[in-house]
Amino acid sequence: MINFTLSKAQEAFRDYVHQIAVEEMRTISLACERTEQIPESFFWNMQKRLRANSATQARMLAQEGEERQENVLSMLSQEELAWGDAALSTAIPGPGLAAPPILSQGSPEQRAKFLSIYADGQLHWGALALTEPGIGSDVAGMSTTAVLDGDEWVINGHKHYITNGARADLIITFATVDKSKGREGIRPFVVPKGTPGLIVGRIEEKMGLRASQTAELIFENCRIPRDHLLAGREESAKAGFKAAMGTLDATRPMVGAIALGIARAAYEATCQWVGEELPGGFPVHKRRAIDEELEEIRQELRMARLLVWRAAWMADQRIPNSKEASMSKAYAGGLIMRVTAAAVRITAPGENSETKQFIHKWFRDDKVSDIFEVTAQIQRLVIARLMFLKVNIP
Repeated sequence: MINFTLSKAQEAFRDYVHQIAVEEMRTISLACERTEQIPESFFWNMQKRLRANSATQARMLAQEGEERQENVLSMLSQEELAWGDAALSTAIPGPGLAAPPILSQGSPEQRAKFLSIYADGQLHWGALALTEPGIGSDVAGMSTTAVLDGDEWVINGHKHYITNGARADLIITFATVDKSKGREGIRPFVVPKGTPGLIVGRIEEKMGLRASQTAELIFENCRIPRDHLLAGREESAKAGFKAAMGTLDATRPMVGAIALGIARAAYEATCQWVGEELPGGFPVHKRRAIDEELEEIRQELRMARLLVWRAAWMADQRIPNSKEASMSKAYAGGLIMRVTAAAVRITAPGENSETKQFIHKWFRDDKVSDIFEVTAQIQRLVIARLMFLKVNIP
């Protein structure tokens, strides 16, 4: 039997995170976008509230007999936090995108060593350094190198568009140990903050997600210990590339959930504007057209959510989800652009209210959902390739 409902514990978790988004994020969202700065109090408040809720929910889920819900709960959380403010959600303290490679490719000793700092009660961040100026979706074309010199790896290269790159305590850096091997030469390395040779370049000025820190990282003879290579769980030649792809399979549904949260926020705000601020004398036939368009959007939001949930559920069940992860990200990433564009168009008449300011912000924020974690064009190529590998799609 297929179950499309959330358990009581899952509903409580979602509702609690939504309340956090209302109280901690919406109240400072517009100000943070204008200043491109986030108050330190936000970091402490989010860390305290999310950790407290995490412990409570873990006990509730255990009582219900539920297992392996990490990814589903992450999707529920990401949608609500992005509904509050997607830029702020990316800045919440924690290992972030550094966690999947460490968990999937690190030895037990490495996992304990590198992840322990995130449990000391202080503010810590993690980052993933994959994208380079010369390559984005073409991971196999990576030019950052790692050369073994005695008991140290020496890394040289250039990474950009790294979320939390300037504040991260650990940066999972993908580099090639042999460029002639293409993707088989790629390996993941743990580079701690402050390592000599690790240089933080410019902080990007962006159209959207302005409060989110996006950094350039430069590696100039950056030396790390030999055991900072994440290769403890799989020694095959393709382990590094698989770690990169496995990370993307885990994070693409997350991007879909973020897109869904922003799109839902824009949809709800537009419905509110139509009900409260639509200018008097607005033609009846135009109002009817708006109502029909909003109803179509509501249906598409539900379809996007089901795609995201399925990809997350498969990850929790340890079922390969490359196709589903790409589908959820590609669909939600395209939907958000249609929804926010419609929101801007529908609310164009009238005064520049706070509701319209939020809608304009979400319109600027939306484009990145179609780009990061590999572009929508590449997602469709991945989906098509997997379709032909197995024609009988479930």
